[in-house]
Amino acid sequence: MDLSFSAEEDEFRQDLRAFFAEERVQGILRELERCKPRVEAHSQQIYQWLGERGWLAPNWPVEYGGAGKTAVEAAILSEEMARAGVPDTVHVNTVEIVGLFLLLAGTDEQKKRFLPAMARGDMVVSVLYTEPNSGSDLSSLSTRAVFDGDGYLLYGTKIYSLTTQFAQYGLAATRTRGGMSKYDGITLFLVPLRERGVGIRPLWNISDERFNEVVLDGAWVSPDNIVGPLHGAWELINTALSIERTGLDYYVKMRRWLDAIIARAAKTGRLEDPRIGHEIVRLDAQVEAGRLMVWDIISQLQRGELDNVQAAMSKWYNTEVGRHIARLGVDMEGLAGTLSRWDGEAPMGGLLEAAYRECPGLTISAGTSEIMLYVIAAVGLEIGD
Repeated sequence: MDLSFSAEEDEFRQDLRAFFAEERVQGILRELERCKPRVEAHSQQIYQWLGERGWLAPNWPVEYGGAGKTAVEAAILSEEMARAGVPDTVHVNTVEIVGLFLLLAGTDEQKKRFLPAMARGDMVVSVLYTEPNSGSDLSSLSTRAVFDGDGYLLYGTKIYSLTTQFAQYGLAATRTRGGMSKYDGITLFLVPLRERGVGIRPLWNISDERFNEVVLDGAWVSPDNIVGPLHGAWELINTALSIERTGLDYYVKMRRWLDAIIARAAKTGRLEDPRIGHEIVRLDAQVEAGRLMVWDIISQLQRGELDNVQAAMSKWYNTEVGRHIARLGVDMEGLAGTLSRWDGEAPMGGLLEAAYRECPGLTISAGTSEIMLYVIAAVGLEIGD
C-alpha cells in the first residue's frame, strides 16, 4: 500500500497552506474565534476566495467551478482546512455530500444550475435526513411528498440538521409512494428553504454547532428539483453515505486536537509525567493508524473503488479515538481544562473544552458507532442478526 503523495499533490498542499496563512484569512479566523456563544462560526468570504481559484471543490470539472483535480487533492483540501481551523461543516454538507449526489445522479440542467454556485461559495445546501421517530433507520422516514399536478407538496419534520440557517436549499429524503418494502418509494428533493411552507427552528446542544428542526408544511418543490430516480433513491443514498464515511474529516480533527495537547504538554513539562506522556504516545499511534485507514480509502476512491466495510471501520475508529483525546486534554489540565474559549484564561484557547463537547456528536453523525459496528459484523464478518 503506497500512500506517498505525488509532486503535484505536495505542491497543492503547500499552495493551500500559503493561502490559509495569508493575513486576510488569518484575520477572519481570529474574528471567528471571538464569536459569542450561540453564534455559529462560518466565513462565506474564505469559501469565496477558495472558489475563485477553483479550490472549494477542486475535484469537480472545471465547467462546474472546480479545478479538475483528483479525489486525493480534494482530501488534501479538507485536511488543510481543518488544520488551519476553518469551519468546515458547510463545506462537508454542500460540496462533499450534496455536490456528490448531483455529480452522481443530477441532470445536466441541475448540475449547471447548482454546482457552479456551490463551487464559488455562493450557495449553501444542507442535508435533511433524520426525523424525530426514525433514529438511525433512515428507511423508516415518514416525511411525504404529494404530487399536486405541477409539482410536489412536502409534509414532515426533519431534525438535527446542520448549517441549515446558512442554506438556500436542503436535500430532503421523502416518501413519494408506499412500496413493497420500506426501502422503496423514497425520493430526494432539493427544497428551497426560504419559501413558504418551510420553518426552521434552532435546536441548541452542547457543541458549538447548532442543530436545526425543519418543518415542511406544504413546501412546494418543482419536479426539476428531484435528484436521482423518482421513488428509487435508497441505493443512491447508501452509495453516497459510504463515500462520506472515509473518516477524513474526523481524522483531521483528531490530529489537530492531539497536536494541541502535545504542544501544551511540552510547554508545561507534562510530557515528563508518565501518566500523560505514555497516553500521548498511545493516542498518537492510534491517530496515525486512523490516518492510514483514511488515506487507503481515499486511494480506493481514486481508483473508482470503495470497500463499504472498511469505510465503516474508518468512521467508527476515528470518532471513537476522539473521545479519548478529548478526555486526556481535560484530565491533563484539571479544572482549567473545562474553561471555554470565552474565558481569557482557558488553556489552548478553549480548543479542548470545545472538543470535549463536540466529540459525542461525531460518534453519531453520518451513522452511529453502533450502526458502523453492525455493518462491520453483518457485512464484513457475515454475522447474522
